Amino acid sequence: MMHKTAAFGALFFAVCGACDSDRTTRYKEWNDYGGGPDHSKYVDYRQITRENVSELEVAFVYPTGDNVNYRFNPVIVDGVMYVLAKNNSLVAIDAATGEELWIHANLRGIIQRGVNFWQSKDKKEKRLLICLNNTLQAIDANTGQSITTFGNGGYVDLKQGLDRDPATFGRATSTTPGKVFDDLIILGSAPGENLFSGPGHLRAYNVISGELEWVFHTIPHPGEYGYDTWPEEAYKYVGGTNTWGEISVDEDRGIAYFPLGSPTYDYDGADRAGSNLFGNCILALDARTGKRLWHFQTVHHDIWDYDLAAAPQLITVNHEGKKVDAVAVASKHGFLFVFDRVTGEPLWPIEERPVPASDMPNEEAWPTQPFPTVVPPFNRQLVSEDDINPYFSAEEKEKWTARVAAAKKGLFHPLSDQYEVVTNPGAVGGANYGNTAADPQNGIVYVQTQELVDFYSLKKREPAPQRGGFGGGRNPGVSPERIAQGKALYAQHCIACHGENRAGIDGLGTTLVNLSTKVNGEAFKSILSVGKGRMPGFPHLNETEVGAIYAYLTPETQRGGGNRGNNEPELPEGPVVASGGVAVDLPASGGQRMADYPSTYTGPRSEYVETNNWGLGVPNLLTPPWSLIVAYDLNEGKIKWKIPLGNDDSIPGSENLSMPNGSQGKGMVVTSTGLLFSTCLDGRVYAYNTDDGQMVWSADLGRSNPGGLPAMYEVDGRQYLVVCSVGSLKDKSKAESHVPKGYVVYALPKK
Repeated sequence: MMHKTAAFGALFFAVCGACDSDRTTRYKEWNDYGGGPDHSKYVDYRQITRENVSELEVAFVYPTGDNVNYRFNPVIVDGVMYVLAKNNSLVAIDAATGEELWIHANLRGIIQRGVNFWQSKDKKEKRLLICLNNTLQAIDANTGQSITTFGNGGYVDLKQGLDRDPATFGRATSTTPGKVFDDLIILGSAPGENLFSGPGHLRAYNVISGELEWVFHTIPHPGEYGYDTWPEEAYKYVGGTNTWGEISVDEDRGIAYFPLGSPTYDYDGADRAGSNLFGNCILALDARTGKRLWHFQTVHHDIWDYDLAAAPQLITVNHEGKKVDAVAVASKHGFLFVFDRVTGEPLWPIEERPVPASDMPNEEAWPTQPFPTVVPPFNRQLVSEDDINPYFSAEEKEKWTARVAAAKKGLFHPLSDQYEVVTNPGAVGGANYGNTAADPQNGIVYVQTQELVDFYSLKKREPAPQRGGFGGGRNPGVSPERIAQGKALYAQHCIACHGENRAGIDGLGTTLVNLSTKVNGEAFKSILSVGKGRMPGFPHLNETEVGAIYAYLTPETQRGGGNRGNNEPELPEGPVVASGGVAVDLPASGGQRMADYPSTYTGPRSEYVETNNWGLGVPNLLTPPWSLIVAYDLNEGKIKWKIPLGNDDSIPGSENLSMPNGSQGKGMVVTSTGLLFSTCLDGRVYAYNTDDGQMVWSADLGRSNPGGLPAMYEVDGRQYLVVCSVGSLKDKSKAESHVPKGYVVYALPKK
């Protein structure tokens, strides 16, 4: 379903001259999360080539100096690299040597994936825009000091401006950085995935003043386009419908492209009959005004949690004898949707095909769903008893074969409380944040993906527990009942991988002993929401439940008096110029969260939840490959090549077999010299020939699960690749100090 407004024509003619603007400096800096405005992760550097890539060596390592598992994409501008390290401090380092320039310490609650960068046209004024807890703040990139003239004394309260009482919902920040365009910072959000979560409206703020410039209601208000795709007044109680993933911007035209997630609650849509715009849409907005230009909904009335999250890729293709500027959107359910990025017209037909109806009371599953007809999917989309992992033991294979045989199968089969549904990809399979890249001018799109199967079923929703404080610090108010609640939730969701004594189980889960020294309360909430490494997320655990688990896991923080104002965090060694961002005056976390529908609502209620919160994911259920990189030539709408990503070293004799969960939270870099670099859960960084996908180089980082997106940059004519590697040791016989832990920077040898 593609819909557009007349506005795009006026916009196009107004900026058509800009389309021929000078592109010589484009792709020469990794100056924002994902590389630049278009999120292509493409760089135009010439030093590292297919012929010499095998000579890459470690140029230097900047150690993080702590035990935090960072997933940070560095930003590099004018020879300075900005990273997260030293107990969530923002650090500026010399990008050629690793020497520290300044440290803004103790930014606890900063989003972990990256920051945004802005600079004035004369390049004298530079700002880092950060999301810290529920605020947006600005830091002077030259000095590391907070900019107190930004917003209200240095911050913007992101819970304001959403047309809903801020006390009724928890999080308003995104887990992923936004995008800078002109003097605007454009933001999505990650308000949660529970019933009555906050709305995921899209916003833009002025980077100088912090003033809110525009809001786009992703859950339409009365009189707005799409209001009739919901029950009346759904905007008062429905949450989500948010961009928690990656925004891309066509800076020539001033168009921002948003991948939208599903409405809440994800798996029971009884209270939101209709197609539910703008859930699961690729949405094009005028970046300056927030006005809708066009949209296409990739899933109608989503009840499978098939968010769009990966960055839309902006490419130019030869299509039907002419050059077309296009946008390609990779989905969790394995499809690549391709459109003219100005008009929103599909480049090839997309059909509405019938899908099964729901047998759940009051659930009106949409009767059709969109299927691309020419561009092939990048995932398998059916689970078969004949496709079970041959490396399973006989007992495991028999168990899973029987379970698959008993389940309902197929893409878009609605969930039920009467049987299991098994589907591939599940909600954490397919393409996720970080998983797309492009060679923009040649029409090539790269997708990292994983064949992660999920088993789903529904059960009746239990009454919500009473709220309590989030046990993230010394809190004498944490009651024995709350600790008991956390213990019960831990037994239900965590004990299978982390063990009864919290010490971890080899190959499954890490130790959680002394958790508070490694992960603070805000970071813990983020990890449980989106997952980490092999661990899936648990977005349907509400804030009270997550807080209870943290309280149970951190008994060392539950003794004694409070820490506000009495227990200042320690400052790290080095050139510390500030600590903690600006002082904020926000209402205490908690309050009277929304717990029921508005009194005027008389329709069906969402009464069911997924039995395992987010499905039972089995990342290696099928025959390999379990993770892949897929290259598309969108001049023809075909797959150019497809290769396994990584290797499961636990399988004797395996080589390039692929790695279960290998692409989750990972990323790529594409070069103008025909190379594609990729990280993988197996603890390696790889380089491939973009012509045929042949591996031409790999390096073992010595630690599993490199976090976040890699980045590439150039300083004084020398080209560098940086990877954040802070995971657990692969070789447990080695000492921690013998394996680099931090930002590992590769370059060719100096000559």
